[in-house]
Amino acid sequence: MPNDKPLQRDAYDMILEAIDVGVYKPGDRLVESELAERFGVSRTPIREALQRLETQSLLARDGRSLIVASLDHNQLAELYVVRSELEGLAARLAARHAAAEEIEVLEQMIESDRALVGDPPALARANRRFHRQIHLASHNRYLVQQLDLVYRSMALMATTSLAAEGRGATAMAEHSAILAAIRARDEAAAYAALKAHISNAFIQRLKQDSEASAAL
Repeated sequence: MPNDKPLQRDAYDMILEAIDVGVYKPGDRLVESELAERFGVSRTPIREALQRLETQSLLARDGRSLIVASLDHNQLAELYVVRSELEGLAARLAARHAAAEEIEVLEQMIESDRALVGDPPALARANRRFHRQIHLASHNRYLVQQLDLVYRSMALMATTSLAAEGRGATAMAEHSAILAAIRARDEAAAYAALKAHISNAFIQRLKQDSEASAAL
């Protein structure tokens, strides 16, 4: 009984990660028994994790089944508006508060991430790490919490905009511009550079969604 809570958290994190990396995609049905077997835990923590994910609108009901939720066009647009403002603020605060060591970590991330341009899934994971490091460098716990919520919803996107031809290399250049502004302690430039980065990602995603719809 004392282990129920840690198991519940673990089950939640494992299911969320599986959605985030595309093991389960929007529309996929999640079955308690299958998840329990996959993750090696009992059905009780799995059931509690599914209830939590449903409460957060990451799962939806399809009859009696739970499926991974999907974002419609309006939800996607709303998410990017919030993400753009919060990420821009994180960059502004990072330019003000980031320690020299945090800036060095961002530089190292960019250098290593360039080797992943030809591997969109790996680059997407690296991209999230880079953005997370900026969030932490803002030194504002409440902003980090809100961005964590935004990124949970982003797990519902079935594809990454970094898969588009040329987008990976462009994103790396945009990361470099964000870092340059943070290093220069130019808060306005850091804010503008990160907002432009998110705007370009949104444009690319809209193009991908339009092409996918046209192919149906």
